Amino acid sequence: MRFRVRGISSDEVRQFREGGPDANGQAALRRVAQGGANPCRHCLQLIAEGDEMLVLAYRPFGLVQPYAETGPIFLHAQDCAHCEADRLPAWFAHLQPALVRGYDSKDWIKYETGAVVAGSELAAACENILADVDVAYVHIRSKFNCFQCRVDRF
Repeated sequence: MRFRVRGISSDEVRQFREGGPDANGQAALRRVAQGGANPCRHCLQLIAEGDEMLVLAYRPFGLVQPYAETGPIFLHAQDCAHCEADRLPAWFAHLQPALVRGYDSKDWIKYETGAVVAGSELAAACENILADVDVAYVHIRSKFNCFQCRVDRF
């Protein structure tokens, strides 16, 4: 099965960079990236140590509802290219562990799809979840429940 990996939309990111409110109604915090574990949720690349980044609360759903989880994310403070690819970025293999779960067309979690997997198993887990016709898309999250990206059937 082929799938499409998508970062947060450029329109949303532009609003955050211009001081628009995050999921908690606050402007993003500006910080300097430290270490190598600061993934930008727009380009899906790691933010280089010493680069400026935004830290904000993000809810990857259009409407507030019981399954619309909110959590912290990072974004490059400067422009970067939006990720839309047919494979996961190589660094995802180092997510230890990672959370995956499928959602239906109403953005509700399909409980039987939720799993905790090694980063190296993410692609296979996404393919398996997306094989269920009732699953509209998959979210990948870090072990801290931070949203990483959305994966759709292609």
